[in-house]
Amino acid sequence: MTKKTLNVAMIGYQFMGRAHSNAWRQVGRFFDAPYDVSMKVVCGRNRHAVAAAAPALGWEQHATTWQEVVERDDIDIVDICTPGDSHRDIAVAAARAGKTILCEKPLANTVAEAVDMLDAVKAAGVVHMLCHNYRRAPAVALAKRIIDEGRLGKIHHYRGTYLQDWIVDPSFPRVWRLEKSKAGSGSLGDIGSHSMDLARYLVGEITEVSGLLETFVKERPLPDDETKTGVVDVDDAALALVRFDNGAIGTIEGTRFATGRKNYNRFEINGSKGSVVFNLERMNELQVYEEDGPDSGFRTVLATDATHPYVEAWWPPGHIIGYEHTFTHTVLDLLRAIDAGQSPAPNFEDGVTNQRVLAAIEQSSAERSWVSIP
Repeated sequence: MTKKTLNVAMIGYQFMGRAHSNAWRQVGRFFDAPYDVSMKVVCGRNRHAVAAAAPALGWEQHATTWQEVVERDDIDIVDICTPGDSHRDIAVAAARAGKTILCEKPLANTVAEAVDMLDAVKAAGVVHMLCHNYRRAPAVALAKRIIDEGRLGKIHHYRGTYLQDWIVDPSFPRVWRLEKSKAGSGSLGDIGSHSMDLARYLVGEITEVSGLLETFVKERPLPDDETKTGVVDVDDAALALVRFDNGAIGTIEGTRFATGRKNYNRFEINGSKGSVVFNLERMNELQVYEEDGPDSGFRTVLATDATHPYVEAWWPPGHIIGYEHTFTHTVLDLLRAIDAGQSPAPNFEDGVTNQRVLAAIEQSSAERSWVSIP
């Protein structure tokens, strides 16, 4: 039986665009997805750069105006890989045009923008998904299975830490991620949002936060003129104490000033009967401790067996997978959700909730007080 083909348009083509492009290329080659995919058009503002990116990344066509792309009758899915300041406009237009939408995290730069996006997809009745790809690392999905089976008992602690060091040098230029008008926030939205989303996915809803934001380098050279400097108006580091609605407590940390750490995304969850530990830099492994287990200490599970989430389509046991596979799994679940006529998690509902938690952390830091999540 011939599968229906869905045509995809991707807006943005740099780092995240490359990761998403690889996912669209690979999903049908390894998984029995319910649809075939045609990578129809990639869109970017720089005509020469996007023209070069299209064939390199596997796209049939290129364009420079996203407004025209989302209105095209031959486009079924719009994949948004742009900075946060354009997410709302693209998503709202795509929803009104009846497109399925995949959007990079965080959903928007403000709660109000995120709500606008959620309202638009609800009004249009379209499938929508937020790309928090780390939920779909096999070891993380295995941790979720262990928790849902009750093997850790009552959850007491969540510790989420995401450490990088790429802006430690004060001479590093003020790129767009260091401008609030484009990025919305700094380490909080860029990487802290991942730890926060994993907390909600694995433990439960966050009800109250106490945050601390810090900017260590207040000015940086401008990218197009290093003789001039610009103000850095986002956080370099973000910390939060959090309370969950199920009684658990936790910490969330995101920093781009952890010298020597490149992409250290780690969480530890402690329950009354056991614990799990994950570290993205060893992403195929999950450390598991169970009080009633055969051993007195942690055991390391290599999450590469066919019984582990998503692994059945890849390689034999012990043949590890990598960062890029989490995006392929995201695209796979989106295609399955389209077939089921529902929006997969995390979706724009989660995006709004996530944005409210991020905003509460910012508010708490400014007020030096605990803030409840609306």
